[in-house]
Amino acid sequence: MSEVFEGYERQYCEFSANLSRKCTAAAALDGEKKKQKISEIKAGVDEAETLIRKMDLEARSLQPNVKAALLAKLREYKSDLNNLKSEVKRIASGNASLAARDELLESGMADALTASADQRGRLMMSTERLNHSSDRVKESRKTMLETEELGVSILQDLHQQRQSLLHAHNTLHGVDDNIGKSKKVLTNMSKRMSRNKWIIGTVIAVLVLAIILILYFKLRK
Repeated sequence: MSEVFEGYERQYCEFSANLSRKCTAAAALDGEKKKQKISEIKAGVDEAETLIRKMDLEARSLQPNVKAALLAKLREYKSDLNNLKSEVKRIASGNASLAARDELLESGMADALTASADQRGRLMMSTERLNHSSDRVKESRKTMLETEELGVSILQDLHQQRQSLLHAHNTLHGVDDNIGKSKKVLTNMSKRMSRNKWIIGTVIAVLVLAIILILYFKLRK
């Protein structure tokens, strides 16, 4: 979850609780004091409304999965603010008789404050659930990043192994070429040796034949 949104959210919850207390106090006042308290409450409502707009802008700037959860929470806050505005209007228009005002305070205001308190309780529970969901999203994102880093590391290792295999293949190819050249040299040497053997054999045969002829002619004489 956005830290900026959480900051605005804390401020709004403080504003909302404070404004509810001021509404209760203003309902029991009369005359100028009541007007001053209502003006103070309206100023607080304006500030709370500004916070709502800031939260809305911040929520819409986030990723879709987080944005949807925050906008749902924001709808609850807007509803709570509308209830506060309604309370302020009822207090400001309270020009009826004392009995009517007492009845309003005892029934309508009590019900409104109870509903507002219940709603804030639901909002806090929703906030807790969303915070838990946000924590799970953060954990999932952390796991995804760790998995991505592991995948990158494995790809780097595979690339290095591929380079090593290519180098070994090139080395073997060079050795194979050298063996082929050596084989050709040995074959040529073998051919030359065979030819030399025939030449030497022929020379020896000629020499033996010459010796035999010489001995033959000497013996005849």
